[in-house]
Amino acid sequence: MGVTLITIATSVVLTCLSLSAVDGDTIKCNGQNMRIMGPGAPFKSGIDTPEIRNAKCPKEKLLGKQAKLRLAELLREDVKIEDSGERDRWKRPLVWVRMPNGKTAGEILMADGYAVRWQPKYRSAWCE
Repeated sequence: MGVTLITIATSVVLTCLSLSAVDGDTIKCNGQNMRIMGPGAPFKSGIDTPEIRNAKCPKEKLLGKQAKLRLAELLREDVKIEDSGERDRWKRPLVWVRMPNGKTAGEILMADGYAVRWQPKYRSAWCE
């Protein structure tokens, strides 16, 4: 008779006394930048939104500003910030912004057309 081990991923819910959108896929919680994710797992699946600061074309910058405004709108709801325990290459915590209905803000941004699904080897095409 074999033993089956099941690993259950857990996340920590963060308390943000101040919460704002930095861009379409980055929030600032208590002064710390955090990268939001979609419904996927860290480094396997996430979201990408257009850049504002390092945009490659005017179209990307405009789309990036729109994505930031939509994320800011979502952050005004009663959201939960769940830390995955992982960090991106810039040392930002990878977090899920969980909406009251259970969806992530990333899922909503994708559904609304402000974000696309990210996966390893993804290359953005905001200027095409």
